[in-house]
Amino acid sequence: MATEAEKTTADIPKNPLSGENDSARRQIALNLTVIARLIRNNFDRKVAALNVTRSQWTLIAVVSRNPGATQRVIAEHLEMSEASAGRLIDRLCAEGLLVRRDRKDDRRARAVYLTDAATPLLEQLHQIAAAGEERMFGNFSAEEIDTLHDFMARIYENVCRG
Repeated sequence: MATEAEKTTADIPKNPLSGENDSARRQIALNLTVIARLIRNNFDRKVAALNVTRSQWTLIAVVSRNPGATQRVIAEHLEMSEASAGRLIDRLCAEGLLVRRDRKDDRRARAVYLTDAATPLLEQLHQIAAAGEERMFGNFSAEEIDTLHDFMARIYENVCRG
């Protein structure tokens, strides 16, 4: 069986959503959907050995990028209900990966932070993500990545405008 690096274009399955008569725009839009799913699924497979679910690793990632975020902010980032985010935060607090602290500016809200115990897990998640990014962008030049970054930022802005 061929390794990932040995796979040729012929070995890569055709995107089942793209049709030969689709416009380039339609093919790009469909490919973005499929690529996002493949990235998530590949990452999920890699982190399964760490006994972390997608919900858990995404919440940990949100808190690592937004230390002191409230449950409401975390729920918004994860596009889930506050109650669901609260249960997930409770579970990760019980596992010692997160901690809730009182906020000085709002007695009703609690801020969520990573604990020191989360650091090794976060480092492992980072290593898995970096390996996936290396595979994904391995044959791109720095200039091509910069150009793609600019294009993706523009697409993001356009989509956000609704």
